[in-house]
Amino acid sequence: MKPLQTSLILILFFTFSISIFAQQDPLLTKDVLQQKAWVDSVYNKMNLQERIGQLFMVDVFSNQSRKETEKIKDLIRDHHIGGVLFSKGGPLQQAKLNNEFQELANVPLLIGMDAEWGLAMRLDSTFALPWNMTLGAVKDLKLIEKAGAAISRHTKRLGVHINFAPDVDVNTNPKNPIIGNRSFGEDREEVSKRAIAFMNGMQSMGALTCAKHFPGHGDTQKDSHKTLPTISFSKERIDSIELYPFRKIIDRGVNSIMIAHLDVPALDPEKDVPSSLSKPIVTELLQNKMNFKGLIFTDALNMKGASNFKNPGEIDLAAFMAGNDVLTMSEDVPKASIKIFDAFNNGKITDTRLAYSVKKILSAKYQAGLAHYTAVDTTNLINDLNTVDDKALYEELIENAITIVKNDSGILPIKDLETKKIAYVNFGDSESTPFLHQLSRYTKVDWVKAENLDELQEKLKAYNLVIIGFHKSDASPWARYKFSSEEERYIDEIARSNHTILDVFARPYALTDLRSTSNLEGIVMSYQNSEASQQKSAQIIFGALEAKGKLPVSLGDNFPVGTGYQTKSLERLAYGMPQSVGMNYEKLQKIDSLITLALDSKMTPGLQVIVARKGKIIYERNAGYHTYDKTFPVTDTSVYDLASLTKILASLPLIMQLEEQKVISFDSKLGDLIPFFKGSNKAKIRLQDMLMHYAKLKAWLPFYVGTLDSKTKRLSTSFYRDEKREGFGLRVAENMFIRDNIRDTILAEIRDSKLEPKLGYKYSDLPFYLMKYYLEGHFKSSLAYITQEYIYQPLGANFTTYLPLDKFNPDQIVPTEYDNLWRKQLVHGYVHDQGAAMQGGIGGHAGLFSTANDVAKIMQMYLNHGFYGGKRYIGAETIEKFNTCYYCDKNVRRGVGFDKPQLGKSGPTCGCASVSSFGHSGFTGTFAWVDPETEILYVFLSNRVNPDVNNRKLIREDIRSKIQEVIYESIEN
Repeated sequence: MKPLQTSLILILFFTFSISIFAQQDPLLTKDVLQQKAWVDSVYNKMNLQERIGQLFMVDVFSNQSRKETEKIKDLIRDHHIGGVLFSKGGPLQQAKLNNEFQELANVPLLIGMDAEWGLAMRLDSTFALPWNMTLGAVKDLKLIEKAGAAISRHTKRLGVHINFAPDVDVNTNPKNPIIGNRSFGEDREEVSKRAIAFMNGMQSMGALTCAKHFPGHGDTQKDSHKTLPTISFSKERIDSIELYPFRKIIDRGVNSIMIAHLDVPALDPEKDVPSSLSKPIVTELLQNKMNFKGLIFTDALNMKGASNFKNPGEIDLAAFMAGNDVLTMSEDVPKASIKIFDAFNNGKITDTRLAYSVKKILSAKYQAGLAHYTAVDTTNLINDLNTVDDKALYEELIENAITIVKNDSGILPIKDLETKKIAYVNFGDSESTPFLHQLSRYTKVDWVKAENLDELQEKLKAYNLVIIGFHKSDASPWARYKFSSEEERYIDEIARSNHTILDVFARPYALTDLRSTSNLEGIVMSYQNSEASQQKSAQIIFGALEAKGKLPVSLGDNFPVGTGYQTKSLERLAYGMPQSVGMNYEKLQKIDSLITLALDSKMTPGLQVIVARKGKIIYERNAGYHTYDKTFPVTDTSVYDLASLTKILASLPLIMQLEEQKVISFDSKLGDLIPFFKGSNKAKIRLQDMLMHYAKLKAWLPFYVGTLDSKTKRLSTSFYRDEKREGFGLRVAENMFIRDNIRDTILAEIRDSKLEPKLGYKYSDLPFYLMKYYLEGHFKSSLAYITQEYIYQPLGANFTTYLPLDKFNPDQIVPTEYDNLWRKQLVHGYVHDQGAAMQGGIGGHAGLFSTANDVAKIMQMYLNHGFYGGKRYIGAETIEKFNTCYYCDKNVRRGVGFDKPQLGKSGPTCGCASVSSFGHSGFTGTFAWVDPETEILYVFLSNRVNPDVNNRKLIREDIRSKIQEVIYESIEN
């Protein structure tokens, strides 16, 4: 064989051998030759004391006194410790200390942290992802991987090289005091899958990983921080359950393993020897039998589970002799160093044994990038550790975790809102406001409270569905989670008498304490009491989101591990982050500056803005005040006069339904719809033409002028009274009633009005005056009642109404203008439009009041092709039919009832919406628009006419369109 061929074969063989070896050794890097050279170089330069120092990782609180941190610096200088494990404190303090410590070290320090669910496990001002138990309910392992990656982005940004995670304990004991929520669950396979996914995510960001607590801490009833727990199971049981995830994660390349302080007689018969000090467990089992080549850490040696059995220094030596590489949180590093130094000199520790551990530590440092150490940059550190992407991921994880445990008769998600009267009752000792608030965004939900059970039961008789929220502290995974005996009794009795859904915002084991769950028709496990958990759970309850989670643990005989009812979306609006629907968060926030401009420039006293995409509200702002006196701030329940949005939110959906039922058609003539118009110049006007503003109708008629005294220009006593009297029952405003037969006067004035001389586009309110009369005649009821029955109540649009003073406190209603011309008062709680006001506040063209959230529901129904909340309101083909520009060739941009984008340069939109988009605007400063192509929904409500209609700044500055432009610029995919 030729020399060149021989050389190539040798090189390939050597490379292949290294590759195989690297797969077995999780500390080796791809550039293994460079790594080995660096490790050997550093090791060879060390003296014995320096080598021994590498074995120690000491704990530091970044919020502790300067005196304490100076002690750490002494250990770095004098004892050459190999690493620091940061604990409580803050990120900026930790970064500063990290840099100071690294500056002192001859060999860069390996920085570690316990950050199982994120840096917030130890630090303030940092982000927390869900507990492992919550992640155990998530089916999608890619999401678990994302969680691991996100945490590692944070640890790496803070200069942390190894995160002591994931916890791979199989929590088969519900009473486990220290693991519990830190475990992925009780099923060994599911724990293994999630631990590996979490590890993969961590390693993808360059973090070192550590599986714990070997050989398994999941079935103990004692806390090893306080005493030595005993694992009394057989070797076979331990091998099949506790060790199973460790074997799996070792096979997949976990970098290190942490040894717990446990008494495990089946693995080491010597009595009361902690596993961390046991050679049969650390060396013979983990290293030899399980072939683990990675770094081995002790759990903290100052924990009582270990420290009760040896003196300081002696325990460190025992741990090293057992086979551990890194001695974590030694109680006395100087004393321990001397013990190990003496053991080396007297031959108890060989050079080979010391080199084995120290070189593993150095290999880990190389893998962590410490051959090219750089200090932590504190610029923008807090923001980098708390990003909107982190929040979006947290929400996605929670959304995927929440589990429907019981769903008798398909009570979840809640349907048929028009038939429901819902009460909310809260138990527990933690915050519940976000849950109630989110529930109330879907329909009216009353918070029912009482001093005792009898009073509560009496109050609940008025309701046909009760939602119980059990809220416990989310401060830590060890927080109290159990029901009190009184709460158990209350829940049992409520469920006996009422259709009841229980939502548990606590550790799942809480459910095992209930007397019975047989009378509970629905049970939701939400796992944690965070704001996001409460919000997402409410959305699942109402079918805005699907339920996807499954129980990671068994909860008695009725709810085995893996239980979880999957539900389908009812296509109600959900709420979430822009990233979840392909929108750029930062770009979308530019809306804030436009809102600030509008308020500061006094374009309007206040406003509501909602942006949704793909059925999810991703931006919502309630800003400013009801009026410029700044008495009442705008909230999401502030009710606005919608003005002409009434056309497409009240009249038009009813017209569409009747057209679909073939009661009317586009060719229906006005004279046939309203016989009063037969023989008039309007008798043959087609419905389609009228609704497209292509029928020669006048733009408007000043009906109120004819009700004024011709000489004084004051209210004529022929038409008005200052209190309700017989024949004068229609309230126009405060202390202002108009005669009942004004309807006939208005109709006659419309009938007798002249038509425009030339056919062309002319926006007019008159078609919707007329259709209001038609609809009320057809349904034999007021438009106010018809719309409630057919649209708003089924939708859960409980803030949408005519005559808002009949339903809401005046403080909740946003005023419009001070009318100096006709009503001589601030128009507050009454419709601004004169013609609608003359009809008692109920017009087909104006008169509706609502919130942006409610308007969004109706607009989303249109975007859903007529479907919302599990109910079909209008057929998809019908919506398409009405959303068509039939006369575009005649320069008429309108659909049938709907406004549509401009055909030229000017019009109602930013010019960036698609031709299939549609909506409407309102005179008071309102706007609602949807785009089927981009699935964008946009609602803008304001009272720009306050204090009077001469305020046209909002229109001049085109704020509504500018906001719409920002929305479209924010679309990423």
